[in-house]
Parts: sequence; structure tokens; C-alpha cells
Amino acid sequence: MKPLITLLMLCLGLACIAPAQAGATRVNTPYDSPKVVFDMYLDDPAKLNSALSWLRSMSSALSKSPYQFDPTTIKIVVHGAEIVTLVKKNEDKYPVAVEKMKQLADQGVEFKVCAYTSDIYGYRDEEFHDFVEIVPSAIAEVAYWQSKGYALIVPQVAESRRSIEEIR
Repeated sequence: MKPLITLLMLCLGLACIAPAQAGATRVNTPYDSPKVVFDMYLDDPAKLNSALSWLRSMSSALSKSPYQFDPTTIKIVVHGAEIVTLVKKNEDKYPVAVEKMKQLADQGVEFKVCAYTSDIYGYRDEEFHDFVEIVPSAIAEVAYWQSKGYALIVPQVAESRRSIEEIR
């Protein structure tokens, strides 16, 4: 028992004289350009701006050295209330989201809308922006891209009730 107490006291003593840690270490994980399918199924079109921030967060990090980001490997499948943001007549209602989507589409990101959802909303194909592809089924589309090795990301949009300053 005495050797155990001596060892414990020695360890505690060494802990007291050990240098303090400097803090976290930043690393550059060796990411390849991701193949990702975003499954967008939101209950409010206004949440699309936040959901698109998930993609922006990933692309802004991977657009810097040492990474080689290829936006053409990103698919966005839309089948929730956010479908209304992809219709030309609603551009004035959702200008920020539409501008973000146009920029992403210009970079090669593909936007796919579920035909079933489109039919439920009563939209015709020609009512959508020209960067939109209409696919037979959102769920089948997501499964298809996953079978091709694409990772699934389902953005979760939480509503902030307090500012960052309040919770820090």
C-alpha cells in the first residue's frame, strides 16, 4: 500500500510542475474533393438560406490551399417547402436564396427538384429556373447518388433564440 501512495504522490507532484497546455491545435485533414448529395426537405422556405450555409461552410474551407474543391460533385435534391424558391415567379420573395443558388449552379452544383413534389405544388417544369433539373423522385435520387459513392448530408436548421454573445 505504501508504494501505491508514494506513486500517487509522485504523479500528483509531477502534475503540479507540468507546463500548461497552449491550447487547441489546428490541423489540415487531407480531404479529397467531396462527393455529396444534400437532401433538402425543409418546412419553411425561409430556412433555405441557412441550409445553403452548410454547403457554403464546406466549400469555403475546401476552396483554400491545400485542397482541390470541385463543386460539380455536389448535388442538391429539393423536395420540401423550399421548392417555392426555385420557381421564377417567386424570385422577388426569396432574392438571397435565389442569388446563392444561381452562384452555386454557375460553379457546377446541380439542383434537382422532385417531380412528385412539383406536381403537389402545381408547378409546371417551365416555371422553374433554368439551372433546375426535375427528377422522378427525391428519395430515389438521393438513393441513386448514395449508390454512386456520394455522402448524404441532411441540413438541420435550428432557430436561434439567443445571440452568440448571450450563450458565450
